[in-house]
Order: sequence, then structure tokens, then C-alpha cells
Amino acid sequence: MQYQLAEINIATFRVPMTDPVNADFIANLERVNVLAERAPGFVWRLVGEGNNAMDIKAFDNPNTAVNMSVWRDLDALANFVYRSEGHREIMRRRREWFERMEFSLALWWITTGHRPTVAEGKARLETLSRVGPSAHAFLFNKPFPAPDAVPVSARLDQCA
Repeated sequence: MQYQLAEINIATFRVPMTDPVNADFIANLERVNVLAERAPGFVWRLVGEGNNAMDIKAFDNPNTAVNMSVWRDLDALANFVYRSEGHREIMRRRREWFERMEFSLALWWITTGHRPTVAEGKARLETLSRVGPSAHAFLFNKPFPAPDAVPVSARLDQCA
């Protein structure tokens, strides 16, 4: 069985989404989404009515936005998040638009072909908040291997 990496990230706007303060963020959504879709290892992203997920109300707070995507592996997602200048330039400004949140991201492995639901992503965020990083939900700085990953020790044994 093969696995891919799912991610959910959420952000709560400081002011209502439609406030002019958020105009630069909203205006750059399509550009950043296109960059993601063209990035090596991109598989899928959650899309609502406007080719983004801004209209999907997954939380009680109407100013909380949700984003979900699936990637080939952790390296592919990390390369996009941390090395794509188009994504980084917007994320450098996140404090202008969003409140600080303790848990705004969760990563987890899914079987290839599965498309996670918002409910599934919310459950992963809740697990991460409750028990910390685990194989069920983890972070970039505390990753867990895919269930079918061959441990380094086993690969070394095969070479001997």
C-alpha cells in the first residue's frame, strides 16, 4: 500500500474576511494556489465555489479559513511551503491578517487516492492539540514516517 501526505491548515482573520485590510491576501490566493498546483509533488487541494476554500465554513467562527491539500510526501510539501518564494512572500505577512493560533497545522499520512474531508482534518487538528505530535497527526518539526516507509536500519541490512 502506498501513502501520500495530507495537510490541513487554518487561520482566523483579525477582522472580517471581507474587510479591506485583507485585500492583499485575498488577491493573492489564486496566484499562490496556482504555484502549489504546479509544484513538484502536488496531488490535490480543497476547493469551494471560488476555486479556493474561502467559502467553506468549517468552524463556528466565520472568520476562520480552512485549507487542505495532499502531497506526494513531506519533502514535496516542505519545498513548497518553505522554498517557494511566492508562498513565502505572502506568509511573511500573515501577522497582518491572522490571529496567532497554537495549533493551525496538522499533517498525516493517507492511502494514495484518498481525499480527506474537512471533518477528518479537524479531527487531526484536535488530536494534535490534545496529545501532541504522533503518527496520527504531526508537524514539520516532529514528523512521522509513512506507514509503508522502510526504516533506515532495514535498508542498511539489505545492502549488507
